[in-house]
Amino acid sequence: MNTNGTLAWRTKFREARLQQVLRNALIAEKICDVDRSADYTIHNPYSSQPTAAVTAIASAGTYSVSAWTTTNDTLTVSDEIAYGEHVFGFERLLSNFDLFSDRVDNQSYAVADKIDALVLNEVCDKGTGAYTTPAGGFTSAANFLVIMSNLLSKVAGYQDVAKGLFLVIENTDLPGVIQAQGSQGFSLADAVLNNGFMSSYMGVDIYVVRSGRFVTDTIGSLTFTNSGHRVFGVKGVATYASPRSFDIMEKDVTGKTGKEIATATQIGIKVWTQKAPLIVDITLA
Repeated sequence: MNTNGTLAWRTKFREARLQQVLRNALIAEKICDVDRSADYTIHNPYSSQPTAAVTAIASAGTYSVSAWTTTNDTLTVSDEIAYGEHVFGFERLLSNFDLFSDRVDNQSYAVADKIDALVLNEVCDKGTGAYTTPAGGFTSAANFLVIMSNLLSKVAGYQDVAKGLFLVIENTDLPGVIQAQGSQGFSLADAVLNNGFMSSYMGVDIYVVRSGRFVTDTIGSLTFTNSGHRVFGVKGVATYASPRSFDIMEKDVTGKTGKEIATATQIGIKVWTQKAPLIVDITLA
């Protein structure tokens, strides 16, 4: 019986990966709480905020009784992301590597990238914190410290800050950020000059996405007005749900050789009402 040696399988894998598509960095799971349950509706009820009163000590203690209300805040899995294509029999036979495996891998990435786009735009759109940068935005090195200090002031004093902070910018914003980092202080400047862009600054994790990630457009059931915007906030205060992970399908098609390959998942994203002020929608001036 003929068998493939270890080297043959390594060559097959290497060839399949030599020409991978350019892949964007995925951010959603780093800034959101991820719910992987099978629930299509996730409930997060909250009640009205109590406010304590201070009164002078009296011989008989008194207090006022307030009414309170409960609101049911929910995340609904409302969008499906999918991609499919057909791999014909002759294409598989003529390829020197595992064509099905390669297509499934690329499809899975394409779906994950679309999840990331949807999540980032919804987080930016639904955050109720707001800030407008000085003219020039992040591209002006002189603005960077001003922007960071103002953003930090938006969430300072809240207990949730201990979860960590994030800032998401596009690659076109980087020139001013790198120039600012490379000119401030001795240790930071030396670190930037030696290593390049520092992804953590003032206790904030900075994530960079490709230009055009923040859009004014409709994606699935959601509509956004995020062109010219960026987002800052507290990690884990928004939730996105991918209840069934990736559904990878191979199907026979009548009248065609080979297989139809499809990858799909269902997702939902929610910026919780009570935590929305901890997400800051940044408008570039």
